[in-house]
Amino acid sequence: MPIQLNGVFEKVGYSNSTSLLLHINNECENYPIHWHTATEIIMPLENTYSVTLNKVNYSLNEGDILIIPPGELHELYAPKSGTRIIFLFDSSILRDLSSSQGILTILNQAHLITKDTCPEIYEQEQNLMSEIKDEYLNSAPLWETSIYAKILEMFVLIGRNHIDSGTLFPDVRAVKQKEYIEKFNKIIDYIDCNYTEDITLDKIAAMAGFSKFHFSRLFKQFADTSFYDYLNLRRIKSAETLLLDPNLAITEVALQSGFSSISTFNRVFKSLKKCTPTEFKDMYRLKNRS
Repeated sequence: MPIQLNGVFEKVGYSNSTSLLLHINNECENYPIHWHTATEIIMPLENTYSVTLNKVNYSLNEGDILIIPPGELHELYAPKSGTRIIFLFDSSILRDLSSSQGILTILNQAHLITKDTCPEIYEQEQNLMSEIKDEYLNSAPLWETSIYAKILEMFVLIGRNHIDSGTLFPDVRAVKQKEYIEKFNKIIDYIDCNYTEDITLDKIAAMAGFSKFHFSRLFKQFADTSFYDYLNLRRIKSAETLLLDPNLAITEVALQSGFSSISTFNRVFKSLKKCTPTEFKDMYRLKNRS
């Protein structure tokens, strides 16, 4: 696979001046701990493969799909024989779409799609991955656009499956479900647009018209993470990009990402990324040193 790995930062060698790279990997290759700015999707075609993502181990059977967000430290392990699809793409295009709040929450978290975890969409997701593979290998006219349309469809299926699961707001009457979904989509959109500001739980809860205790419970049900964890994750995602700029000091990165305290920034960053901001910056500097 055309990658460049030095230290733990991987620079993805996208194909044909595109922002896509798909590799049918049938060699017994293990990839040591690394990270990259691309979103990665792995699907075994033959045999069982393993992935360690942020110290969590995933065992992938044939047809299982693991989506790895950008910037996450992970390792890939291979059996002595087998085949897997390794697909990497620049997800910033999806982040620029309007009305994509639900997609953003998906892009920020790892997702494992199996018969057990997502029985309603498992086969559809498999088919879309197969179509992405065929489009990539055949390179028909508009193949890159077609692949991004299929990527978007994959994430829409995940988002709708989460919303339609019947457990999103279990204590809310059916007639109120749509209203609550729209309300929390707007909350997510507000956070994504204003994460650099002084956003507090009290302020957001009041904006949504709930007590902070009720809001916290509903937000957790909607986003599958707490309000402050989501806010911190959004800020750290911004910091990852800023840390790649050699002209920005760590303190400036923290401020531009919405952290008012460098100590808080360091603590949250290490908690989420398993390394300090300085170590993260050095990883990239090492890779790009001539």
